[in-house]
Amino acid sequence: MEPFPSDRVQLPRNMIENSMFEEEPDVVDLAKEPCLHPLEPDEVEYEPRSSRLLVRGLGEHEMDDDEEDYESSAKLLGMSFMNRSSGLQSNMSVYRQNPNGSCSVPSTRTMVVCTVVFVIAFSLIIVIYLLPKCTFTKEGCHKKNHTMELIYPLATNGKLFPWAKIRLPPDVVPLHYDLVLQPNLTTLEFSGSVEIVVNILHVTRKIVLHSSGLNITKATITSAQGHQAKPVEFLEYPLHDQIALMAPEALLAGQNYTVNMEYSSNLSDTYYGFYKISYEDEKSKQRWFAATQFEPLAARSAFPCFDEPALKATFLIKIKRDEKLSTLSNMPKKATTPVTNGIVQDEFFVSLKMSTYLVAFVVADLKNISRITNGTLVSVYAIPQHLNQAGHALDTTVKLLKFYQKYFFMKYPLEKLDLVAIPDFQAGAMENWGLITFRETALLFDNNTSSARDKKLITSVIAHELAHQWFGNLVTMEWWNDLWLNEGFATFMEYFAMEEVFPELHSGASLLLMLKHYLSKDVFQAGIEVYLHNHSYGTAQSDDLWDSMNEITNGTLDVKKMMKTWIGHKGFPLVTVVRKGKIISVQQEKFLYRVEPENWTSDASYLWHIPLTYITNRCNFTHCTNAYLLDQKSAVIELPEEVEWIKFNVDMNGYYIVHYAEDWKTLIDLLKKNRTALSPKDRANLINNIFNLARLGRESLEKAFELIDYLNEENSTAPLTQALFQLSLIYSLLDKNGEQQLAARVMHRIEHLLGDKIDQQHWTDDGTLSERELRSALLSFACTHDIRNCRTTAAKMFETWMKSNGTVSLPSDVMKAIFAVGAKSNDGWEFLLKMYFASVSEAEKSKMIDALASTEDARKLIWLMQNSLEGEIIRSQELSHIIATVSQSLPGYLLAWDFVKEKWEKLTRKFHLGSYTIQNIVSWSTSQFATKAHLLEVKSFFESKSEESSQLRCVKEAIDTIQLNIQWLEKNLAKLQELL
Repeated sequence: MEPFPSDRVQLPRNMIENSMFEEEPDVVDLAKEPCLHPLEPDEVEYEPRSSRLLVRGLGEHEMDDDEEDYESSAKLLGMSFMNRSSGLQSNMSVYRQNPNGSCSVPSTRTMVVCTVVFVIAFSLIIVIYLLPKCTFTKEGCHKKNHTMELIYPLATNGKLFPWAKIRLPPDVVPLHYDLVLQPNLTTLEFSGSVEIVVNILHVTRKIVLHSSGLNITKATITSAQGHQAKPVEFLEYPLHDQIALMAPEALLAGQNYTVNMEYSSNLSDTYYGFYKISYEDEKSKQRWFAATQFEPLAARSAFPCFDEPALKATFLIKIKRDEKLSTLSNMPKKATTPVTNGIVQDEFFVSLKMSTYLVAFVVADLKNISRITNGTLVSVYAIPQHLNQAGHALDTTVKLLKFYQKYFFMKYPLEKLDLVAIPDFQAGAMENWGLITFRETALLFDNNTSSARDKKLITSVIAHELAHQWFGNLVTMEWWNDLWLNEGFATFMEYFAMEEVFPELHSGASLLLMLKHYLSKDVFQAGIEVYLHNHSYGTAQSDDLWDSMNEITNGTLDVKKMMKTWIGHKGFPLVTVVRKGKIISVQQEKFLYRVEPENWTSDASYLWHIPLTYITNRCNFTHCTNAYLLDQKSAVIELPEEVEWIKFNVDMNGYYIVHYAEDWKTLIDLLKKNRTALSPKDRANLINNIFNLARLGRESLEKAFELIDYLNEENSTAPLTQALFQLSLIYSLLDKNGEQQLAARVMHRIEHLLGDKIDQQHWTDDGTLSERELRSALLSFACTHDIRNCRTTAAKMFETWMKSNGTVSLPSDVMKAIFAVGAKSNDGWEFLLKMYFASVSEAEKSKMIDALASTEDARKLIWLMQNSLEGEIIRSQELSHIIATVSQSLPGYLLAWDFVKEKWEKLTRKFHLGSYTIQNIVSWSTSQFATKAHLLEVKSFFESKSEESSQLRCVKEAIDTIQLNIQWLEKNLAKLQELL
């Protein structure tokens, strides 16, 4: 799944973790709703899209099963257990106090009494300590050979619910679902029935499965031999989203039974589950659209099911709809039959075996364009007025599908593949098998208004979601703690496919790309082939992938041992390099991107197996990369001869930062004298590494500024945009924290380094995609900060466009800059808002909303945030986008935080506490704070909310960011005064 990417300057803390690559950082790699119940807020770490850091969690620090069950059950019942470390308190004092305040010696009688009391108290404590925990519970102790018994929770009807764990019991598995749904887009409700064929693995009287917010009106069970459905007792336990069907007689092992349930519910008004959205058609009439977003835990809110990824089954789906609408689901449509007046039923073919979170359906007024490739019908769907923007997506999908089938040596397993642009969509995209859903800006390309960046975004999102059709859909992680098996590979394939199929769009690095380079392209590809064939239509754990790789390496390299050092540790390594003649000393440690306590010492367990790559002046970088596996804390590499310089992490293909200790001066001189000795990616990598090291005090800011002094001679996009990104972070931090004079001097330095490059840019869409990206970045920056006459040119172009009532065509690559300048006047802002409502191009609307949110008028900023939260005038999908932009301006960053505080309850109801929308909102609204007062305010605010809020990972990271900002200002203000 792809979150909606952002092209804004990233937070300092996230930049340190994620900006090891020349692409501008964006949001994390999937709006997985990671903190939604029943996953705890910190149970799953999701992979940042720009860093491609592998996902860990959920099992990283798991408790013993019995311990977990016992503690969670106790919490569920609200029971309190006696604190074994507490003693008895007495109002009696064993010392008498004299009037003058001194203490007299206690009497003998007092001493005896106290001794007796102490002995009794101590004995009581020992007895309590040794008694079983169940002694003081309502149920008491049961005579079984277990040290601890589950304490079962209560169902909604007051009876004991027969299951206390969050995970479902292992005695029943689903085989097949027959699902019938009837959504009503007038009443915004839906009704449904589901028949589930289950297989009994162990004799039981209960079937426990998931249901959330469903009004279940009927439940029966039928045996395989039986002809009559038998009603069953039905229990609900909403805290775990579980229901239990209590069979009238034992369900026998090895037998199949059919569970039937009828239910109803409302279409969700969030972006989660089976939800509704509204949009305006060509005639400005409000229309409704129903769609699904089930990953990770929301299939249960559309139909009762076994909602865990390993519990795969086949699905037969039927949907009743208004005959004027259309429906889509995972499989091709089999038949359409009339039901009642104006209502028809679409029946889809039985699906392949798949997980519930990949089930999907859409009910809306849609049009499509299609093409057949290798026996698969590929279609792109959109609302009618946007269909003319679907062509690029169709072309891109066909090319990528051909590439993946060839690379995997495995045909796409379905007969059709639909890509649907949804008018209001929280994430970027979702990989439902055979029915991929997208935000419109992540799928639709308008030839007149979509920029080079838009094209790159659309291509990368499609590449990512298509890769999921194999990694995630065909082979699925067994549980969410191995989510990286889905996301890590989809991200790797996204970049690899773009490099192979669309080399002009190529960017990025990833952990798996590092592994591919180390193993060789052919070995890596063969390992993927083995993995996919061995686990098709099933589930897998991370070890299964490494075992597949080891089959190919045949023992020459233990891939499992190597990769466990990466997925088992948080963060990434810092490699320090010291060169003395032919001897190169290398040492690894954890790269600390957060403020650690003063007494913190490096964790010796953090040892990565790092496939280092390096080049020297003795060879040409295009064909003489050397490799060395650093699997110890330190090692020595002996070169055949002395070298003038050495550069590690060739082309940024490795996931580590390098500190050159004494050798930074050598590399600085190299860039000044002969920058082309290193590739553009290597130059960008050096800029990234030295600024990250300087930010944490491992290298001086002076050296970082010295390294970028060569930029007057730089022509490549990667190093120029990386330098602009790093300097923008420094400027922004100073500007928001009362250091405007110093910030102005930073801006003067930026203009000195990049001013000539800004002047050389043309206000057109000419050039290569890389040149166009650079133009967009430089001119947007120049207009935002009013340098090099940028605003004068942009204002003239905006005035011409406004006078033409928006009919004059503007160059798409500089459209964002032009709109932002136009929005600075009241008339321009009002006209832009009018055009936003009138535009049919989502790419154009996105640039307009950016510009509208960049105004310095506080009333307008508040109006934008408020209306995007309400979702009636401006879609709620834009809210985090708007808050991120508002947070970048001097007046806006305080307004954004005040808005978040005031609307916190509404925000968490709208987007769910664990959603990436909430994470982005928290991160952006606090990212510019750098004072102890703001640190205390942010801490206090979240501590005053629910425990779930205060424990969110994004809250902890926001606090880390503020602490890092404070630390950076304390360390570097004086130095900057000298340097600038």
